[in-house]
Amino acid sequence: MISEEVRSTVLILISEAVANGARKFKCCEILDLSVRTVRRWEQQLQDKNNLEDRRVKAGSLRTPFNKLSTEERELIIATCNKPEFKNLPPSQIVPRLADEGIYIASEATFYRVLHENKQLKHRGLSKPPHKHSKPKALAAIGPNQVWSWDITYLKFIIKGQFLYLYLIIDIFSRKIVGWEIHDKEAAEYSSKLIIRTCLSNGITRDKVTLHSDNGGPMRGSTFLATLQMLGVVPSFSRPSVSDDNPYSESLFRTLKFSSSFPRKPFESLEAARKWVRLFVSWYNKEHKHSGINFVSPEDRHSGKDKMILAKRDALYKQAKANHPERWSGKTRNWEYQSEVLLNPDKEDIVEVAVAKKETA
Repeated sequence: MISEEVRSTVLILISEAVANGARKFKCCEILDLSVRTVRRWEQQLQDKNNLEDRRVKAGSLRTPFNKLSTEERELIIATCNKPEFKNLPPSQIVPRLADEGIYIASEATFYRVLHENKQLKHRGLSKPPHKHSKPKALAAIGPNQVWSWDITYLKFIIKGQFLYLYLIIDIFSRKIVGWEIHDKEAAEYSSKLIIRTCLSNGITRDKVTLHSDNGGPMRGSTFLATLQMLGVVPSFSRPSVSDDNPYSESLFRTLKFSSSFPRKPFESLEAARKWVRLFVSWYNKEHKHSGINFVSPEDRHSGKDKMILAKRDALYKQAKANHPERWSGKTRNWEYQSEVLLNPDKEDIVEVAVAKKETA
């Protein structure tokens, strides 16, 4: 309830602010009021009506005709606390009562009465659902700062069996920095891969963060111990949320939808390794990646992309200067992407969008 005195004070403050050049709707936003409400108060003041809130202060004086009696509410509580029902939610209790020819109240009423009596908690021996928070946002402003990795299956000639591709990607450059194929998923294979990848890329302690999902090979004690030994910081997605590991998921799609991907299952482990080796070479050195303004991951990783993008920008500007009539606006944006985000917060996304808009 808003008193008459408070309303009068609010109207005076808004009037003074507007007289000094402020916008009325901005004043209302600051006070968490709608413009419509303020106008109604002003009209009431002009009409010299009482500004007192006309709503019934003590609630409705009319008792709902279908309100449950005290005995009925007690019966619902007693029924829910019976030994055969104490571990069940109302969605399970009400149908069971119906099968016995008993109707007390609706399922929604059961929930409401339990809630009012503070008994609407997780009922049963199983653990209540656990809400997993979003993984910490990560940012890379150069190569070998944030890696993402995952495992995908490849079809094998033996029905029911698969080969497993372990693959590590640098999110800044999108370069595949490490990979291997095995006939099973195991933390020991993951450990060997990360050791070899760190050595081949000259990674020192506490320099790179490795993001992955929550699979067994990623959470295995052997693998986690290896990360600790190498000084690699682990980061994990939420369970069953593939969007938390988008770079690896996108890479697997590129791999399996490439024109050279075999349409028939691989005949051997060596055949699979041979094909992936050729794919990795093509992807790193020749593929023009859309996420990094269509330069190759290798050029991005080595820093050559700055020069390549600068040359493209100069070429387009010269083309516009030669034939300005062919251009209705600015030339294509060949801007260098200085930062790559993994699982960014909403504020980060807004900041990036605003920055792009300002530079466009």
